[in-house]
Formats: sequence, C-alpha cells, structure tokens
Amino acid sequence: MAPFVEEAKYINPYTDFGFKFLFGTECNKEFLIEFLNALLPMDQKIQDITYLNPEQLGDTAAERKSVFDVYCHCDDGSYVIVEMQRAPQVFFKDRCVYYSSFPIRHQGKKSQWDYKLSAVYTVGVLDFKFDDDEEYYHHEVQLVDKATGEVFYDKLTYVFLEMPKFKKEINECETIMDKWLFVLKNMARLLDRPIELQERVFERLFRTAEIAKMSHEELFSYEESLKNYRDWRSTLDKAADEGHSIGLAIGLEKGFEKGRAEGLEKGREEGRAEGIAEGMRATAIRMLSLGLDHETISKVSRLTIEEIKTLDKQTTIIQVCNKG
Repeated sequence: MAPFVEEAKYINPYTDFGFKFLFGTECNKEFLIEFLNALLPMDQKIQDITYLNPEQLGDTAAERKSVFDVYCHCDDGSYVIVEMQRAPQVFFKDRCVYYSSFPIRHQGKKSQWDYKLSAVYTVGVLDFKFDDDEEYYHHEVQLVDKATGEVFYDKLTYVFLEMPKFKKEINECETIMDKWLFVLKNMARLLDRPIELQERVFERLFRTAEIAKMSHEELFSYEESLKNYRDWRSTLDKAADEGHSIGLAIGLEKGFEKGRAEGLEKGREEGRAEGIAEGMRATAIRMLSLGLDHETISKVSRLTIEEIKTLDKQTTIIQVCNKG
C-alpha cells in the first residue's frame, strides 16, 4: 500500500527529511550554494561545496558527539554548518558556539602551524523567536570590540533567521534573501510556484520539491518525518495553552475552597498560583511521555531542570510499579 501524505504539492522544508533532501544532498547542492550566497556576508560568491560528514565525534570517547543537519566545505576554504532548529532550547546559543568549535579545531595541524584559520559560518533557520522584537528577524553575529563597535574577528559568524517573524508576502520580497525566506516558510502550503520567483534556482527547487515525483522509499521517509514534525509542533503549540488552562481550572477550584475559609479574593489568588504551578507540572509530565529533552521542557513549562529531573524519576517509578 502506498504511504499517505497530506494533500500538499510540495515538500515541507521544516521537516528533517525535507530540509536535508533539498539542501543536504549532492544532486541538489545548487540550492544550498544559492541560499548561502544570498545569506552570508562573504567577499566572493561560493562556486562549489563539498559535503562533509555531519556526525562529529569528540576527541575522546567521553566527549559528546554532534550531528549537524548540513556541514560543508566551500571552495573558498570556509566551513559552513546549517541547522533547521524547530524548538527553543535553554542553552541554544551555547550549543551553536559548541558546534562551531568542531570545524575550528579540525583545522589544527600537528606539524608546524601558524594558527591561520579559514572562516566558519553557523546558520540557524529557527522555527521560534528569540525575543519579542517583531521587526528584527535576521541576526548576523560576530566578535566585536565593545568599546569601539569594530569587528574584532571576522572569520567566525553566526547567522540566525527567526522565521516566525518573517511576514512578507511574495510581492513584498525585494531581495533574493527575502525570496528564499518566503520559500522556506511557505513552500508546503503553496499550490504552485509564484510568478515573482522567476530565478532559475527557484524553478528547479519547486520542481525538485514536488511530492508526486518522490520515489516510494523517499515518500515513506518523508511521511515519517512529517508525522514527527506535526507531533513536535502540536506538543509545543498546545503545551503552554494546556498548562495555562489546567492551572487556571485547578487554581479557581482551590481558590474558591480557600476563599470560603480565608476570604474569597486571597484564596482565589493563592489557588490560581498553586494551580498554574500544578498545570505546568502536568504539562512537563506529558512532554516527558513524548520523549522531549529536559531543556526544551524547561523552556516551555518554566520549571527548573532539577524539578523536571525529579518529575522524570517519579514518572519512571510509577510506570515500573504499574507494570509490576
């Protein structure tokens, strides 16, 4: 039986499979080259890239390994890491700095070496917001001298794109970068390539992204990736609402109970606070059951990592007892 995929014409680039299919394969490297040329502050255009192993091991068995979405070496000598990040993490910026350390360290030579390094770029396509500034969605970060504002080191660059803040319609896209962001955000819901996207690279991109042209194996992989993406988005989108609703309901109930004895208004406020805390714990337990990491759960539920670890242990003990 053929796999079922939602009634969409084009692949969703926010899925793991979709992003790597379009930007992480040798046959489609034209897309990555054009995307990077539109995005990165390079002195000269990239002509060619070589894909590198996205799984990077530490120097010792005890060190944590890292797996990038896309990792490549450009013909100008620079290294580029590209990540599609679906959800916020407590230490997301730390993670990006850690990732960038791999291509830096790998340039070290054991023989005589003058420490000259090639440029390293880390690109994050983010399906979440850093902050509440709705206008500022394109971050370009380098090391600067705080006193002068001058760039201290221009060979280490982080580019972050807060996609939820990008709200331009296709007729408002003036630059190639604008067009790329529009495509990334809207491709999965488009019925055809907009006439404004006349560039050859977009013509080929949309043709490649047609779901109907996928092989049977690719379709199965995409279906699974799409399901995971939907589950992830649903969990994140509903977690805050559920926590607030649960907390409000419990809070009102406890508030009225306490209000009878201590005064309605005081009891309502205390009960609401206690109920919201209970709701956040309920949300965290639900997210734990879905296998989400502690950092992401902490970000959504606002519980501390230690509180989440305690809930994780308690949940595990209950599950073991139930099985017994």
